[in-house]
Amino acid sequence: MQKVEICGVNTARLGTLKPGETEQLLRRSKAGDRAARQRLIEGNLRLVLSVIQRFAGRGENPDDLFQVGCVGLLKAVNNFDPDQEVKFSTYGVPMICGEIRRYLRDNSALRVSRSLRDTAYRVLQCKERLLAEQGREPGLEELAKALELPVSAVAEAMDAISAPVSLYDPVHSDSGDPLLVMDQISDPRCSDERWLEELALKDAIAGLGEREKRILSLRYYDGKTQTEVARSIGISQAQVSRLEKGALKRLRSAIVS
Repeated sequence: MQKVEICGVNTARLGTLKPGETEQLLRRSKAGDRAARQRLIEGNLRLVLSVIQRFAGRGENPDDLFQVGCVGLLKAVNNFDPDQEVKFSTYGVPMICGEIRRYLRDNSALRVSRSLRDTAYRVLQCKERLLAEQGREPGLEELAKALELPVSAVAEAMDAISAPVSLYDPVHSDSGDPLLVMDQISDPRCSDERWLEELALKDAIAGLGEREKRILSLRYYDGKTQTEVARSIGISQAQVSRLEKGALKRLRSAIVS
């Protein structure tokens, strides 16, 4: 295995525990055996390492995530009941994940309200519980039903603690120019339909008389009233109203057709 150091630890040399050894060490640790506790922790550091891989790509320092994950591991060791018919890893992984998610939530670059963060924490706990029970990722509807919350509230809470993504982050690359996040975001102002409408509008305006163009410009670009336009051009307000209506009718007809 390639040498990779995290927090000064060579991950290639991390040991593992034999089948049945974990339970023995847990019982000895509960009885106050400090050496057994140390061995138990060191034998499960690979578990922490595997969990932090889930959070790769968020721009977080792996050393920080590893340290936080170890805090979750310590909590799992302290709280696990070896008399329960559950594997330690089954109990430990959600504890480690929860600690890392709490760290990411509290240290997020985006500041959100305390109530929203609390809701997000409840959602994460519920998600981990349902994942352990069902063996699959629960959907938004399932989470909302379990927490008795609207689906929109669950989605908003999860979005609030999601790591920010740069518009220039690559999404996919296949031996060519990478597809960026910004490439997947559409701008309604730049749609083909709107572009064609703008071309049609420009052609229609070009077909108007100079006085009609002046009236529309004063009315819809400068925001003047018909009375102000009439005073500026030197005609009556009734004439401005008639010319404006006629010009708009011609524009509408040209675009619709």
